[in-house]
Amino acid sequence: MLGSPSLRVRTMLLFCIVVGVLLAGSYLILYTLVNRQVHSQLDRLLLETANPVVADLASDPTENDVDQLDLPGNYFELFDASGNALQKSVNLGGGTLAVGGNLPRRTPVFRTLDDTAHGRLRVALTPFERGGELQILALAVPTLSADRALESFRHIIFWVFPLSLLLTALISGWYAGRSLEPVRRLTGHAARMAERAAHSAAGEIWTPLPVANPRDELGRLAATFNHLFACVDAAVRQLRQFVTDASHELRTPLAVLEGETELLLLHPRPQEDYQKALTVIHGELTKLIRIVNGLFTLSMADAGELRLSRNPLYLNEVAEEACALADPLARAKGITIERDLGREALCQGDEAFLSQLFLIFLDNAVKYSEPHTAIQVKLEKSDGFYGVRFQDQGAGIDPKHLPHIFDRFYRAPSAAEGETQSGGLGLAIAQAIARAHGGSIECSSKPGRGSIFTVKLPASAASELNAS
Repeated sequence: MLGSPSLRVRTMLLFCIVVGVLLAGSYLILYTLVNRQVHSQLDRLLLETANPVVADLASDPTENDVDQLDLPGNYFELFDASGNALQKSVNLGGGTLAVGGNLPRRTPVFRTLDDTAHGRLRVALTPFERGGELQILALAVPTLSADRALESFRHIIFWVFPLSLLLTALISGWYAGRSLEPVRRLTGHAARMAERAAHSAAGEIWTPLPVANPRDELGRLAATFNHLFACVDAAVRQLRQFVTDASHELRTPLAVLEGETELLLLHPRPQEDYQKALTVIHGELTKLIRIVNGLFTLSMADAGELRLSRNPLYLNEVAEEACALADPLARAKGITIERDLGREALCQGDEAFLSQLFLIFLDNAVKYSEPHTAIQVKLEKSDGFYGVRFQDQGAGIDPKHLPHIFDRFYRAPSAAEGETQSGGLGLAIAQAIARAHGGSIECSSKPGRGSIFTVKLPASAASELNAS
């Protein structure tokens, strides 16, 4: 079974069929008009020739002028009202014009005759009054010249029509191929992207498809596919990097757990050794649980299914509770958490998630700040947003790492990239929580002078609550 023809072939065939029908109709109409014009000119010539003869016969009823006519290619015959032949030209000889019955009474009539002696004739029957009686002058001329002209025109059409179709097929094939070239390139790009997604091709660089005309449909389609390919390429790269980093993060605690359990199972040990090993195992399990919970939170956020409880709450109270939870860890390093949360900030949100959000930045600030320093937490409002600012006196973040600190498992060469104990997911989780609340996170940092993270949450919900 033969396969279905390509879109290019189908487009070319459809174009040729449509153009062929239009050409055939156009040539038929043109031939009809030419045929009508040729016969009209011939009829006009017959009238111009017959009128002087009719005028002469009407002025002299007694003369037999028609019997004396002998014009080459012009045959004359005079009939009475009953169709009886009264006179005829010399060149008719013993023959007669078979004009048939139903002769005209008032206006000239034109007929085409097939005469065996003289061939195909065009005849004009012109009625007129002669001596008080109705008579009809028949003037016939051969149609050979007109028929030859029409035959030549038909031959021209016969050759021009297939040549027009052939030229149409060539032009439509070229144009269809040129128009579908972006689609062919898009298909190739899509195939390469599928190959890259199915196999490891991290070193391959994807190049965007050139857009010849961004204003037409194919140009817009190519631009859309370029955007799609770029998003898919970025997603594939991010997914591969994420899997690599996640496996790296999970490998360490799993290796520790494996080592500790093998050591315990090797031979009996004192109770103190079991206690120490279980403490280590518990710590590593806590890390694994934190990583798994963080991955679950991020996967829910990516799917748009991060379920928040939109309840009225005071943002300053949530921040104060988070600071209170972080105080023991800060005091262990001699760090002071300074609050400026006096203003009541009524808004809507999920208290548990917001508390987790603030704790992420407090943990980071304590973890990467020098001992015996201060962490400042301040609540302020501007441009319709509440801003909770966390400022530390740590090592800071190099500017080249700032665009990547919210990437999952991203780690800068130094310890100042602002990650948490959640295995490189803390800032990514914080950003997901902030976005789920309709907010954002801003960061400014200078190496050696510390970092400032500002969580911005919309204050519109609070305004509506106050209004109610």
